[in-house]
Amino acid sequence: MIRKWKTAAKAFAASTLGLLLAFSGQAFSAQALSEQATETPNLDKINDRGTLRVGMSTFVPWAMRDKQGDLIGFEIDVATRLAQDSGWKVEFVPTAWDGIIPALLAQKFDVIIGGLSITPERSKSVLFSEPYSHSGVQVAASKKLAGDFKTFDDFNSRRIKIAARRGATTVQVARETFPKARILQFDDEAQAFQEVLNGNAHAVIASSPKPEHETVKHADVLFLPFAERLAQGNEAFAVRKGEEDKKAFFDQWIKARTEDGWLQQRYEYWFSSLDWQDQIASGQ
Repeated sequence: MIRKWKTAAKAFAASTLGLLLAFSGQAFSAQALSEQATETPNLDKINDRGTLRVGMSTFVPWAMRDKQGDLIGFEIDVATRLAQDSGWKVEFVPTAWDGIIPALLAQKFDVIIGGLSITPERSKSVLFSEPYSHSGVQVAASKKLAGDFKTFDDFNSRRIKIAARRGATTVQVARETFPKARILQFDDEAQAFQEVLNGNAHAVIASSPKPEHETVKHADVLFLPFAERLAQGNEAFAVRKGEEDKKAFFDQWIKARTEDGWLQQRYEYWFSSLDWQDQIASGQ
C-alpha cells in the first residue's frame, strides 16, 4: 500500500506496525524500518511540530533567491520534496556557512541540507546521512592575470591569490592543492568570484558547476585552466550526534528518491543546464 511519508515517519516510530511503504515499485516494510530503532524521539518531535526546519546557506545553484526574493535551487527542491513526502511543512533557516554546524548543534534547526560534503573532520561533530549528490571542486581563473597558466605549479606560488568561500571544503582543497598560494576567504561565494572579476585575485576555487557557469557568463574574463575537477565531493544531510532515528529515516528517503531517478533529474536540471538562470536576481 502506498502511503505518504508522514505515515512512513509514524510507521518508523512504531515498533509493531506491519504496513508496506512503496517507493517507485519497491516495497519497504515499516516493521523492518522500525527495527532499526526502537525509539524515535527526534522524528517524533518533527512529527508533533509538523514542520521540518532546514539549515542552509545560499550559493548558486544549491540555494539562491529568485527575482521575487523566494528561495530556489537544488537544495530547496530536495528539502521541499522531503517535507512533502513526509507530510511536513518546511521552514528554511538561512545561516552563514562558517557557522552552520554550530547552529545545528545549538538546535537552531533539525537538519542541514545545504551541499555539505562529508569529511572526517566534520564527522567528528555531526552525523551524516548517506550521500544524495556528488559534486566536485573546480578552478576559474583570470585571463588577465593567469591566462598562460596551465599547471598546478603555475598557481602554487606565494605571489598567487586564490579566492574561496570561508568555511567551505574548497578552502581545504585550495590549501592542499596550492599550499604556497595566498587563500583569500569571503563570506559569500559571489564575493569570491567578484574578486577575480575585479582583477584582485588570480583565481577562485568553488564547487561545480559554479566555476563552469561563471566562465560561460564571463568568457571574456574567466577561463578553466584544468579539464578535470580538483576533488570529488559526497554531499549528505547532517544531523546531531545520537539522532540515529532521523539519519535512518533520511537514508530511506534518499534511497527511494535515488532509485526512482528524482534526485538525478533535479541535479541535472540545476547543475547541467542554465534553464533556471533567468529566474534569479542579478549579482548571484
